[in-house]
Amino acid sequence: MENNAYPSGAQSNAEYLAPPPVEGVAGGGTGYGWNDVTLKGRDSFLKAIDPTRLPTTDLLHVWGMPSTATIGHQEPPRPLEPISMLVARNERESVQIALRPKVSWTGNGNAGNLQVHCSDLCSSSGQRLEVGRSLTLRRVVPILGVPDALVPVSLPSARISLLPGETSALWVSVDVPSAQQPGVYEGEIFITAVKADADSTVEEVSDIDKHEVRRGLEESLYVAESLHEKPQEEMLEGLRAITTGLRRLLQAPLLSASSENGSMDMDGDGQEASTIRVKLSVTVWDFVLPVTPSLPAVFGISETVIEDRFGLEHGSEDWYGSLDMHYQWLLQYRISPYFCRWGDNMRVLTYTCPWPADHPKSEEYYSDPRLAVYAIPYAPVLSSTDAAKDVLRKELEILKRKPHWKKSYFYLWDEPLNLEQYDIIRRMSGEIRAIAPDARVLTTYYCGPSDAPIAPGTFEAFVKVPSFLRPHTQIYCTSEWVLGNREDLVKDITAELHPENREEWWTYVCMGPSDPLPNWHLGLRGTQHRAVMWRVWKEGGTGFLYWGANCYEKAVVSSAEIKFRRGLPPGDGVLFYPGEVFSTSNQPVASARLERILSGLQDFEYLQMYSSRYGRAEALALLEKSGIYYGPERYTHDHGPVDVMRAEVFRACRSS
Repeated sequence: MENNAYPSGAQSNAEYLAPPPVEGVAGGGTGYGWNDVTLKGRDSFLKAIDPTRLPTTDLLHVWGMPSTATIGHQEPPRPLEPISMLVARNERESVQIALRPKVSWTGNGNAGNLQVHCSDLCSSSGQRLEVGRSLTLRRVVPILGVPDALVPVSLPSARISLLPGETSALWVSVDVPSAQQPGVYEGEIFITAVKADADSTVEEVSDIDKHEVRRGLEESLYVAESLHEKPQEEMLEGLRAITTGLRRLLQAPLLSASSENGSMDMDGDGQEASTIRVKLSVTVWDFVLPVTPSLPAVFGISETVIEDRFGLEHGSEDWYGSLDMHYQWLLQYRISPYFCRWGDNMRVLTYTCPWPADHPKSEEYYSDPRLAVYAIPYAPVLSSTDAAKDVLRKELEILKRKPHWKKSYFYLWDEPLNLEQYDIIRRMSGEIRAIAPDARVLTTYYCGPSDAPIAPGTFEAFVKVPSFLRPHTQIYCTSEWVLGNREDLVKDITAELHPENREEWWTYVCMGPSDPLPNWHLGLRGTQHRAVMWRVWKEGGTGFLYWGANCYEKAVVSSAEIKFRRGLPPGDGVLFYPGEVFSTSNQPVASARLERILSGLQDFEYLQMYSSRYGRAEALALLEKSGIYYGPERYTHDHGPVDVMRAEVFRACRSS
């Protein structure tokens, strides 16, 4: 995203006067903010405020912020400027719109209600990025006081409420399909203050609909005029675009209502005066991010959490349906999900597909090009019976003959601590490799075995782990906590590996590392969340693991309050929330942290693209030249360098 959502220098607040103190302690008290504007019709505020008789600008501050910003309740207003975003095809980019009431215009404890309406994003050739499909809107909801849960709102129009003296935010995302035509797409988001009573909705929406109809007609006219002297093929494409646009207009609520009462007022003066219009421009670049992620990023989903919270019986039809829904939903984030069930000590049953290998759904899962890698279940891990071993053999006999077999791996044990646990890993791996000699086993670790003949608890013992697990582990997955801020230690780890034997180095974050190092805990900076993948790229890891995306405290009611697990940093192991906590929807609710993970994975693709064309040394130089990332403790706190890096990759790698 090219961050024109805030003016140059806005991150340091150098261009803005600090707001005077707000009555109350930090949270705003009874104050509504500060009075930095002259309100029109000031006398009208001595009595009840009718938002339909005043411009919304007199009642509300609106401004844009980048997706890496944490917009707290006391975030000060900034000027509203047009928002510009730069997006590749097969990419999602996001921006935030901050809202802060200047006064209250309702008397029910809220500062006021807003009607938010989004238009399609349209290009000059008539192409569209449709609202609800490519353009989505979510309300940013605090978790433990930190803006994090992204709750979907209805589109194209939604009603939201504001609290007195508090800044809130909307999260705007643009998803560009792989086949989208490159070009500049423009649209608007209309924000209008409305009355508290439901009867006011019709009047406000109709004003916005007038503008939509006017805009649609103008676009169709523009396309029609541009078709003169065009080749026949382009003319036919333009006519199809005009036809599609006119059909959409005929379905607009305004025209439906007009056909019933026989009249339609197209005068937009009232709408212009009462509505704040946020202009949104999206430039779609002419390159496509790969469908299959370059970095395998495997994230765990706890099946037991799903079973407990949603009251599902293991293996039931509803159980399969819920797991499938969670899998498909998480796949959109360039993540290769796996389900997990923990056994004694740190044994773990992991699998990507809930269905056996001979089920049609298995092929659907494993052949999906969006899936970079997949976990095969080692059934005997929880019950080492002959039946479980037969299940394992059958799975391997089927899968090892499939073209997608190279994407497979086993994850058997999490963070082994002693030689006894290492022996168990070797035994399980031996059973697997006796059936499929080229199977891959992944092992996570943050230390060496405590009873090894090497000084326990030392970095040397940690580095020598491959010598204890070879050849029964191929993917050595180490904690970033061990490295701390010492990225120079990477060479000591990788020097112990045998890439000629398909050995790889992956990394993971869990409880650590802690602030100021990159991680995904609640309350860290937005760029700190995004920097996890910058670090992975710079250090040269070939994969990444995260232990859990839904590992909150146990609950037996789907709408129960979300509680983070005791002993873990807030947010650790939780990247999305149950939809039932916020509404009647059963769709998961993403966290802002999960969206920043996606952005980091997309940044990884940009760096891979640049590196493939100009070499890794030049890509490393670009990281530093743009000011985005120097090391684990030195990365940008502002969003600007992110756009500098992305724009340079586009300039250097765009199609000639």
